[in-house]
Amino acid sequence: MIIPVNNSDLLIVQEIINDGASAYKGVIPADRWHEPYMSLDELQAQVNDGVKFWCYVEGGKMIAVMGIQDKGDVNLIRHAYVRTAARKNGIGGKLLQHLSTLVSTPILIGTWADADWAISFYKKHGFRLVSHDEKELLLRKYWNIPLRQIDTSVVLASANWVGP
Repeated sequence: MIIPVNNSDLLIVQEIINDGASAYKGVIPADRWHEPYMSLDELQAQVNDGVKFWCYVEGGKMIAVMGIQDKGDVNLIRHAYVRTAARKNGIGGKLLQHLSTLVSTPILIGTWADADWAISFYKKHGFRLVSHDEKELLLRKYWNIPLRQIDTSVVLASANWVGP
């Protein structure tokens, strides 16, 4: 079952994000990794900035989360994570499909350039990598991330994306 996340569930969301993000340890640049990967304060700041989280619940337990953020002319998929024990079961795809049905604007997704599995996942679901120059522009326009993270990230766009 896919349902919206309540603010009272943010500790569980944080737990899922940090568990899922463990896949990045040793893959993304060491200067971008920190523990916890996302603090509760950082998560609350994301919610305060308009990220709306949805979760996948199975057997009464939240096992995956994915956020969506309305930026006017686009929506961003933010913080998409599945518990390590529940990966490879199609749950991330179900969440992505559900969130895609909620919006009519193009969807952009930023992820780490070295996270091959994440890039493959999004490509499998119809997203395409944008060019390096377009990535630079989009990350500066729609995300609030450090320059080093821009250098080490990619952006994928939904099929209805026509460019800036």
